[in-house]
Amino acid sequence: MSLQRPFLGTSVQASYNAERPGDSALQRKRVRQITLMSVHLPMEINVREASGVSIIEVHGRLTIGEPAEQLYAALQSVVRKGARKVVVVLNAIPQIDSSGISTLVRISIQLAREGGVLRLVCGPGRVRDALTVTRLIEAIPTFDTEAAALANF
Repeated sequence: MSLQRPFLGTSVQASYNAERPGDSALQRKRVRQITLMSVHLPMEINVREASGVSIIEVHGRLTIGEPAEQLYAALQSVVRKGARKVVVVLNAIPQIDSSGISTLVRISIQLAREGGVLRLVCGPGRVRDALTVTRLIEAIPTFDTEAAALANF
């Protein structure tokens, strides 16, 4: 199963009116305009099974908004189908933020309550550093390779 929903870009413009005494009509009309342009590569999630273990491979940035929600939905789908052994492969993730980390923690807790376990695969790099700094690798067993994670069950 492959879940993919590209998040190619967003353009947001915000302006607001200020009602201050003494300002001219033009000053009240447009006080400030903010333009934010953000372009993200699409996120791809591939789900497969090996020896009774659900393996979820994530490709793309795991950050706040749609990417974190997309991963959470994929993990929820796997758990709802009865998976109790789940491995999430993060080797193709160039960036993770607190929202992505929160998604992994929420699923780990849910699986533990239902008698399941979560394992992460993450080699050296920025993402592994983020998992180390947040001490997530102490809470969720994290391995350098998929084979090592599968051997841990």
